[in-house]
Amino acid sequence: MTTVIDHTKSNATPPSLYEGRKQIYPKLAHGKFRMIKWVVMAVTLGIYYALPWIRWNRGEGIPDQAVLADFEGEKFYFFWFEIWPQELYYLAGLLIIGALGLFLVTSLFGRAWCGYTCPQTVWTDLYIWVERAFEGDRAARMRLDAQPWSFNKAWRKLGKHLIWLVIAFWTGGAFVLYWHDAPTVAKGWFTGEAPLTAYFFAGILTFTTYFLAGWMREQVCTYMCPWPRIQGALTDENALNVTYRFDRGEPRGPHRKNESWEGRGDCIDCKQCVQVCPMGIDIRDGAQLECIHCALCIDACDDIMKKIGRPTGLIAYDTDIAVAERAAGRKPTYKIFRVRTMLYATLMLIIAAMVGFGYFNKSTFEVNVLKDRSPPFVRLSSGDIRNGYTLKLVNKASGRRHVAVEIDGLDGASLQMVGLETEENGTVELDLGAHRVERFRMLVTRTPEGTAPRVNYTVIVRDTETGEAEDAAAVFVQGEN
Repeated sequence: MTTVIDHTKSNATPPSLYEGRKQIYPKLAHGKFRMIKWVVMAVTLGIYYALPWIRWNRGEGIPDQAVLADFEGEKFYFFWFEIWPQELYYLAGLLIIGALGLFLVTSLFGRAWCGYTCPQTVWTDLYIWVERAFEGDRAARMRLDAQPWSFNKAWRKLGKHLIWLVIAFWTGGAFVLYWHDAPTVAKGWFTGEAPLTAYFFAGILTFTTYFLAGWMREQVCTYMCPWPRIQGALTDENALNVTYRFDRGEPRGPHRKNESWEGRGDCIDCKQCVQVCPMGIDIRDGAQLECIHCALCIDACDDIMKKIGRPTGLIAYDTDIAVAERAAGRKPTYKIFRVRTMLYATLMLIIAAMVGFGYFNKSTFEVNVLKDRSPPFVRLSSGDIRNGYTLKLVNKASGRRHVAVEIDGLDGASLQMVGLETEENGTVELDLGAHRVERFRMLVTRTPEGTAPRVNYTVIVRDTETGEAEDAAAVFVQGEN
């Protein structure tokens, strides 16, 4: 057998494994889901831009911003709540609750987060609105892009990008205001008096907002975001997803006026669902990774169904099981209370209860005793042993407080604070400023007893007015190991 080699094929250029991006021109949809998205966009953007400007009186010397991550003061403020660095587990608890909430919503309604409240979706929606204002709806934008450059095309494109940059700048600037006092930063921004970090991070957010929402759009959801891959483990056949009801729509095809609907589906293959989709997909192809469940295809399809006199809901929030049951001639069933939904809800309630109980029952001050490491102790001329410490007191209250410091479990020891007098009962009284971290130099002196090189004892700090007390373990070194 003779083998014939086709040299023309062997020298041919191999096919490309990557398809270039096809520009998507989403058409404006009209309907209840589009209105919901407008409302959600307005509310979320309003909160984001306005929240740093809300004032909140917390007392003298404390920032009066309602929401502020105050790195200089080492505290996070959120209206009535105040979290210190050593209390970050509360934030961890809130993040866990948020994650479980996202799991619960996904198991019930699919990617509702992606379609309505994800920042990428919200800002992309805003950018498309600006684009539509300058260039028109889908057909007009496609014609404009196909035209050669002219004054009309240039001013529309330039105006669109200028507004995009303004929105991006306001987005980056608003983010910075959550980390600094808003009026102070805004006042010094254009005079060069704002912190260098403010300019840096505002620049980063301006750049990312402009490119992610203006240029990359659906590519962020498809290629950069991990959530489409994760959601597969959170949904099942009982989850309500944006669904094309093929049991009712097939077989599809064009329909003429006065033509019978017998023997065919309700889908007339108008492709309006594709034209309004910001991801550029066809929902009739079934569940797809790119679908963000924005439900605009539902609005578009319902509008067509009304025009041709057919029932709405050909595309709707539905479950895979319900569609299959209808196709089999059975009544569909819906299961909201399932093992996974009950598990997510229960875990959310448990963690929320733990975080709430811990926060509302936490102490209003903390005590930390830091032992000097070098030298571990000093032997005085009298033969007594002296240990040095740093006493760190955290006053979380909104007012000043008067506390008394004493030691317990170290017989015969005397307590001294450098620069302060010791009371006759062996205690030392201190004044703590509101929302302050105070550090004091503490000396403990004692005649050595026994042979143990180390003796454990307790430092007790008590509020002289309320009686609230906190303590911290300490060690007294009186010899070598």
